[in-house]
Amino acid sequence: MAAAAPDLLFNLRNNFYLGAYQAAINNSDVPNLSSDDSIERDSLVYRSYIALGSHQLVISEIDDSAPTALQAVKLLAMYLSGADKESTISSLKEWLGDPAIGSNPILRLVAGTIFMHEQDYNEAVKHTTAGGTMELHALNVQIYLKMYRSDYAEKQLKIMQQIDEDHTLAQLANAWINLAVGGSKINEAYLIFQDFSERYPATVLILNGMAVCCMHMGNFEEAETLLLDALNKDTKDPEVLANLVVCSLHLGKPPSRFLSQLKSAHPEHTLVKRIAAAEETFDRAVQAVA
Repeated sequence: MAAAAPDLLFNLRNNFYLGAYQAAINNSDVPNLSSDDSIERDSLVYRSYIALGSHQLVISEIDDSAPTALQAVKLLAMYLSGADKESTISSLKEWLGDPAIGSNPILRLVAGTIFMHEQDYNEAVKHTTAGGTMELHALNVQIYLKMYRSDYAEKQLKIMQQIDEDHTLAQLANAWINLAVGGSKINEAYLIFQDFSERYPATVLILNGMAVCCMHMGNFEEAETLLLDALNKDTKDPEVLANLVVCSLHLGKPPSRFLSQLKSAHPEHTLVKRIAAAEETFDRAVQAVA
């Protein structure tokens, strides 16, 4: 039997999945790629730029003659740039309804991502549930966890494990589910992130994952150390800043600096909105008593 062809994009994918976005960009010059692999490579590179906040670079570089997958990535950049979300979503729906391109896996991945951002989880899962790629299965896991359906998420994980239980996305999905289930599963999630930290450079995604596990286990000092390490790598990461606010409160430290950074960089973050709502309720209560 002939040996399987080497996966030329393995390292690039892995960097992207683990949040090593600059490493993905820096090591994207892979020779001897087929046309399909070249499109996948370009989509991963542009998605890495999006993850680093370089939306305009992606929008300006992908023109109307680009393949469907790259056009979909451009739509994601346009949506996340916040320029005209309604128009972007309208274009997305139009493309999804086109029989010629509607089944493209990157387009469905972008659709799931955008509708998840919109918190329209039923619409998101409509486009991702058919699966077809490990990324779509992993996105399904995230969507089902947002819907508090860990049972459905676990079914997706089983499909991923049947395909390749050692796949980075299968491992990450397992950790996400363990965190959602809680209890004794938290330590299993921690061990997955710890294993990643020992095998690969520690990214914000890995450090934040370990920190969240520590927080669940009540070890806020270790969580704070991990989060500050993550903050050194990305001073604007919303989840790191939000988790530092929570850690500071548990450790009896003032959270104001991290909260100010979060409000400034991510005014729409859930924690910012919750705190604003709580402050508003408190102010109303004070006025009622006055």
